Amino acid sequence: MPRVHSSIVSMLDHTCAQWGQQQAVVFGEQSLSYVQLRSSVLGLAQHLMHAGVAGQRVATVLPNAVLACIAPYAIAAAGAQHVPLNAQYTPRELGFMLRDAAPTLVLVDDALVDKVAPLLVDLPHCTLLTSAHIAQQLPQWCREFQDQTLAALYPKAEALAILQYTGGSSGFPKGVNLSHRAIATNVAQREGLLPVKPGCERVLCVMPLFHSYAMAMGLFLCGYSGSTLVVLAAYHPERVLQTIESERITIFPGSPTLFTGLMACERFERTCWDSVHTCYSGSAALQAETMRRWQHATQAPVYEGYGQTEAGPVLTFNPACGPVKIASVGIPVPDTEVQVVDLDTGLQVLPAGAQGEIRARGPQVMDGYHGLAQENALTLRDGWLYTGDIGEFDPDGYLFIRDRKKDMVIVSGFNVYPREVEEVLFTHPDVQDAAVIGQSDAYRGEVLRAFVVMREGAVFDAQQIQDHCALHLARYKIPTHVEQRAALPKTSVNKTDKKVLKARYN
Repeated sequence: MPRVHSSIVSMLDHTCAQWGQQQAVVFGEQSLSYVQLRSSVLGLAQHLMHAGVAGQRVATVLPNAVLACIAPYAIAAAGAQHVPLNAQYTPRELGFMLRDAAPTLVLVDDALVDKVAPLLVDLPHCTLLTSAHIAQQLPQWCREFQDQTLAALYPKAEALAILQYTGGSSGFPKGVNLSHRAIATNVAQREGLLPVKPGCERVLCVMPLFHSYAMAMGLFLCGYSGSTLVVLAAYHPERVLQTIESERITIFPGSPTLFTGLMACERFERTCWDSVHTCYSGSAALQAETMRRWQHATQAPVYEGYGQTEAGPVLTFNPACGPVKIASVGIPVPDTEVQVVDLDTGLQVLPAGAQGEIRARGPQVMDGYHGLAQENALTLRDGWLYTGDIGEFDPDGYLFIRDRKKDMVIVSGFNVYPREVEEVLFTHPDVQDAAVIGQSDAYRGEVLRAFVVMREGAVFDAQQIQDHCALHLARYKIPTHVEQRAALPKTSVNKTDKKVLKARYN
């Protein structure tokens, strides 16, 4: 097992001692060395401490940029719990999470102030801090703190580090509490299966940095190994392919949607992949044919893994020093037990080849959901995390994901619970009944299909219903297809029978 730090703060300090002058972050024309990153973290941490955040929560609403790389370390060093929120969320979505998390301070990008500021009316003791205010002070902090370490600001390993929101089966997001020990341990566990060459790698970050996958396989991977994180503001195929060449990227963490989209781009065939030696795939299941096509074109192996926010997030990966099995998500990371158990009781461990629910136990597993005792009782049992995913092991101990036990759809790597979308559809004045399912899609993995029953006299307009959803939901949660039905199929207890709806489209 590689070295395990007590927190990402001590991890960054240790990396600076070895790789201080190495580039840590590159974002367009901006660049920070590890010493400059640590100095920026120290300056922002002290600024936050003066604002009284120690022992409280700090939310961030930031797009991909240099500050999004500094903030997670600085919030941890300030003794606060980080609440990373998607900058693309609508006011409805942000409002719920902010009320639920009740942060003491919200760090927000200037372009998003008009969206976020009105939401703090319900949080009278919450301060709003803008990115421009921090950007003005970064040069001074880089000079002032360049010779100082973070040693005095190491948080306790058992303290809560992150409150990460994920989709909720009830229609409301669930906040996942992860400790510093869980986050830092998971970084080392990933290193155990996928070791990187210290101080040499250049890792491309295309995914949004609020996401647990982008943190684990990008920001914290680099912070652990002294590698350079090259950050793009957003996904654009041409820009991604250009950056791979111009920045001499060596490691590309991707997803099925990214791989598919890039291979469809005209420039893909002309891109030089000589520098790339490793690709990762996560967030959603990777089709075997997609992996074969990608590896044939780039000559770079793809290591597919599995995890979830509740597990820090990494549970398994195909190992770099071992067989890579197409369609498998690999073997458990070090110090982690993964089992397949029966669906009825969740207690009987099943043999290789038998399908059941996946459960996991390890130091990276969450402390629990924030304020959701009933959900915790169902998900955390006798030290095991019950994932809600159905899988099986082969005789070699490689895990294969087969299905989901819970009602969840993965759209471009993002978890979406249909219940949340249905709740929005029910607020449309012309919708009498609604149901949402996931439908397979070659590009996004899955998309949402909505079925609606209109009120008497109302005129069905699919685009108008999608526009209504866009007011309340992030773009990836908007149904791609909206279909009118005279009535929805029902079970014997008068619940919507989604099996009937799914049978036609999957």
